[in-house]
Amino acid sequence: MADGFEMGTRRFGRVNWLGLATLASREVQRFMAVWTQTLLAPLVTAGLFLMIFTIAIGPRRGDVMGVDFMTFLAPGILMMTVIQNAFANTSSSIVIAKVQGNIVDTLMPPLSPAEMVLGYLAGGIGRGLMVAVAISLGLWVFLGIGVQHPVWALAYVVLGSALLGALGMVAGIFANKFDQMAAITNFIVTPLAFLSGTFYSVEALPPVLRQITHFNPIFYLIDGMRYGVIGVSDSAPALGLVVVVGATLAISLIAWMMFARGYRLKA
Repeated sequence: MADGFEMGTRRFGRVNWLGLATLASREVQRFMAVWTQTLLAPLVTAGLFLMIFTIAIGPRRGDVMGVDFMTFLAPGILMMTVIQNAFANTSSSIVIAKVQGNIVDTLMPPLSPAEMVLGYLAGGIGRGLMVAVAISLGLWVFLGIGVQHPVWALAYVVLGSALLGALGMVAGIFANKFDQMAAITNFIVTPLAFLSGTFYSVEALPPVLRQITHFNPIFYLIDGMRYGVIGVSDSAPALGLVVVVGATLAISLIAWMMFARGYRLKA
């Protein structure tokens, strides 16, 4: 029964729910098995960023957008750490499987390209959410920075993790070895993250650079998270949500096409 009930694969309708849940569970367990690297290390890195920038610049910087520099910086560091980890989760999973030759274990089960995309995204979003919770607790405990708009903050964490998780899938499928993956990270992902208003308000930029920044979807992630945490932003949060949703769908579609065609996956 192609469209109905099949006990063999636990397929109800057109979705292999058992296969999808298994892939998602594998991706979550993969990063939880090394939680000191995937969850604790990002928390330490975010803390070091905040400490160094505050010591080096904070006392002389003054207020930014009506808040002190530390408070302004914290949401950007949080989101930057979340998206970097979401990207690393999906990209490393695929690249490692390709290098070790066990990507066939993912391709052979009765999973559709859409189910594979969703399964990998679940791991990236799960890791992003856990990193966000850990850093948010640290900000609250040590700096007294709470979350003013929890729904907006949660929406941007989930969408940011999905966007960079999808980009990680595309990068992981494209890269055949670790140095190619490192090149994508160093020359595409890191510049987009650092030039997105994480450490400054885009209003301080010259008009031309300000316009260019608005074409960077990561800018809207940083800006939206800043609104969710401290209630200030350079652009309308709703506009950022639309841009990020559109970018996530577009990149997820590219990942789906790569899985469907077996691009750089099948020998």
